[in-house]
Parts: sequence; C-alpha cells; structure tokens
Amino acid sequence: MSIGIPVGFSDAELREDYDLPGWGAVYTIGLAVALECLALLTLGLVYHWGEVVPRWIPFIGGKSVPRMAAVIPAGIGAALITLITFSQLSMWDKVDSTSLPWMGPSYAPILAWGPLLAVVAVAYFLRRGKATLPVS
Repeated sequence: MSIGIPVGFSDAELREDYDLPGWGAVYTIGLAVALECLALLTLGLVYHWGEVVPRWIPFIGGKSVPRMAAVIPAGIGAALITLITFSQLSMWDKVDSTSLPWMGPSYAPILAWGPLLAVVAVAYFLRRGKATLPVS
C-alpha cells in the first residue's frame, strides 16, 4: 500500500483515510519497521540471549533476566496484538473483492502473531521455571 501496490482501497480512500501518497507512506513503513523490531524481541523467548543480559550492557550485563520481566510484557503484547489485529478485520468490508487475494496473504501472518506469542511466552515461563527449581 505504501509503495503503490493496489490492495483494494480506492485512490480517494487512500488519500483521505491513509494520506497516501504523502506522510501516510512514512507512517506505514515506520509502523512496519517498528513491528519487525518487536517481532525480533520475540526471538529472545526462544534463544539463550533472552535468558541472560548481554555482557556489553553496563551494570546488568551477564545477569540472568528475571522470568517475569520477559513473560509479563510478552503476555500483554500477545493480548494487545490479538485484540488489535482481530478488531481491524472490520476494514476488510471496505476492500474491493478483486483485491482480497492481495489483502489476505498480507495480513495472515499478523493474525497469527498474537496467539503464537502467547504460546511462546507460556513455553518460556515453563522452561525458565524448571531451571529455578531445586534438584532433589
């Protein structure tokens, strides 16, 4: 949409609702970059670097990440992403039916992000919880 690929909105709608072409392109591309950065943080829930603060960070480098410091933001993020993305499905009523083949594949990964983030957050909580239990 930001670079001119038709996704089902009329030119008038793009100008009025999304300020495209114009600052709307900067906004939508910036939003995509911000979402990608947040998505990359999700990798911390499955990789070792999400359990220990990198050594190059002053004062806290090398210390263990508190389990709830990762689980609570991930859980809140999962709930918000799920609510926001599913509430946006109402915009599909405005989309021209000939453009749905473009729109569906564009949004399908975003619809899965919230529920999958919740699953990964629970797995992180359970995995990190076992590590803190005393061995008997």
